[in-house]
Amino acid sequence: MSWLLLNSGLCPPAFNMALDEALLESASRLGKPVLRFYGWTEPAATFGYFQKYADVERATPLQPLIRRPTGGGIVPHDADWTYSLVFPPGHEWHSLKAEESYRRVHEWIQAAFARLKITTELAPGCSSRREEAPFSNAECGVRNAESSQSLLTSSPTAQCFVEFVKSDVLWRGRKIAGAAQRRNKLGLLIQGSVQPPPFQKSERAAWQNAICAVGGGKFAIQWSDFEPDAALRERAEQLARQKYSQAAHNRKR
Repeated sequence: MSWLLLNSGLCPPAFNMALDEALLESASRLGKPVLRFYGWTEPAATFGYFQKYADVERATPLQPLIRRPTGGGIVPHDADWTYSLVFPPGHEWHSLKAEESYRRVHEWIQAAFARLKITTELAPGCSSRREEAPFSNAECGVRNAESSQSLLTSSPTAQCFVEFVKSDVLWRGRKIAGAAQRRNKLGLLIQGSVQPPPFQKSERAAWQNAICAVGGGKFAIQWSDFEPDAALRERAEQLARQKYSQAAHNRKR
């Protein structure tokens, strides 16, 4: 159970999305799952691949707005702890149904908070407002995104941390962790965000260490530090420059 661990530090918003996509493209070549922690050089918001830009722009004052390679709603990146997981095709996680991988990653996060003596719970179902909305289980990418046709969008201005769905991580009834997924022939990409409890704002490093410790125990993972090679980094920079920083991509709908 050897996994790769990448701590990218603070990166520009477009590059953050680009590197996650480049890691997905390289999943088969890398041959091992990758856990990536990263932050943001400036406040930003990302939004689901199938959301309409005009709706997103009206719903949040944050800029820049970057269209994710995964589904789901609007995620603010001004004080969150962000991570991604990438699995090669054929890996156990890649074979899971979307609902199962969504629950599994949030059980992992819940266990990490428990190591920090913070009690959380997994949402047993949707918040009342989500239950009234169409396609409520698509919030934050619960539905499988194997192709553009298989991902259903949530309500036009859905914001991931305003309402919750089944298996989101809750602290005192408030959602603090959600995720979005893309599963295709290249592998599985999970992009997650944690909005930490107010008293935990400065404890990012402790939480990251807890995530790794839980992974070592719960999943018997052996961690290997990882740095992208020249080809992977060049691909990420190309995607950032030609796709994620371009209005043609971010405003495509």
